[in-house]
Amino acid sequence: MPHRKEIEVNGRTYRWPEAPVVVVCVDGSERAYIDKAVAAGRMPWTAGILKSGTDLTALSVVPSFTNPNNLSIVTGRPPEVHGISGNYFYDRETGTEVMMNDPKFLRAGTIMAAFQEAGASIAVVTAKDKLRKLLGNGLKFDGSAVCFSAERCDETSMAGNGIDDARAWLGCEVPDVYSADLSEVVFKAGVKLLAERHFDLMYLSTTDFIQHKYAPGDSVANDFYAMMDGYWAELDLLGATLVLTADHGMNPMHHADGSPNVVYLQSLLDDILGEGKTRVILPITDPYVVHHGALGGFATAYLPEGADVAEVVMKLSAVPGLEWVGTGTEGCARFGLPADRMGDIIAISARNTAVGSSPEGHDLSKLKEPLRSHGGLSTQAVPMIVNRKLEGLDPSATIRNFDAFAIGLNHAAQMAEAAS
Repeated sequence: MPHRKEIEVNGRTYRWPEAPVVVVCVDGSERAYIDKAVAAGRMPWTAGILKSGTDLTALSVVPSFTNPNNLSIVTGRPPEVHGISGNYFYDRETGTEVMMNDPKFLRAGTIMAAFQEAGASIAVVTAKDKLRKLLGNGLKFDGSAVCFSAERCDETSMAGNGIDDARAWLGCEVPDVYSADLSEVVFKAGVKLLAERHFDLMYLSTTDFIQHKYAPGDSVANDFYAMMDGYWAELDLLGATLVLTADHGMNPMHHADGSPNVVYLQSLLDDILGEGKTRVILPITDPYVVHHGALGGFATAYLPEGADVAEVVMKLSAVPGLEWVGTGTEGCARFGLPADRMGDIIAISARNTAVGSSPEGHDLSKLKEPLRSHGGLSTQAVPMIVNRKLEGLDPSATIRNFDAFAIGLNHAAQMAEAAS
């Protein structure tokens, strides 16, 4: 069957799917989780696909946080294009610090919305409700699209998101937001949606609760990956071209005694420029601080007018635990970030170190395990696993996690029809 059309979205061209294309973003999934679970015999489907399909490594967006990476995946472009530079930012226009979970902050349309406009059917299921409005932006709930979160699947009527009472439809209780069950609902819904209705494109996005608490190879982590493996096998049996990637990896950021290993940027800037003269923004900040206490690997700071930015960068670059420090202009150019949503400097911590504001600026009382978090360069490498062999992919090209839909549609979709 010939391709019906090609769709251009944000300057990239995508072929029409000949079989359902399902892109999965496993929040916080560094490759070691998969390798350990496969070695333990807990992921038999994945073990087979690593041999019969395609096994790549991709680079995520920096800052390696949830919102910028999910939006990069669904727009196919970096934050400098779609505008979502973190979970949280400082709005210069209003002079306020706000969550970046409102579609008004988006500057580009999604691949799913463009395909629906051209006649495709779309399904989006996300674990956390903070992403639902962003991922579903532009979708029309006219019977050809579904978009809901596992976190709020208990609403009595979700007709406005394309489905009535998702909890009853799934036959499950509402999962605790701090649980592996939240992600399992995402996959349970994905399999049921694909089995009951033919969706051309599907996007499934999980939560990283498990990865924040448990290291690769831990029995709880292996249980979590075994659960996902079973659902991936079901999606495969339903004929989907399956593209598995992640928004970021995960690192231990603690001392040997289990206490957090943190460089406090606000405290450093207070010493350099004077107390209260600067504003530090931690883009990892979101409502789910039990995971990480708002400690991650990336920070940006706003300096007072007239400050010697180069001198501040030089002094911070000498601080142990900071891997990269540069001006906002340098950081935006290097990492593809929107300049108006970053400060005068950007600081990225080293692999096993977090960057925070000040000791009193973080409530760590709810951290029950040693800190594991993400955000910097060391959590940028993520898996890209496809249940098909690929054609026409430049072997010398750097693969980004936001190439996921291009890989599934442009390099694997024809293979999916042949395989079926």
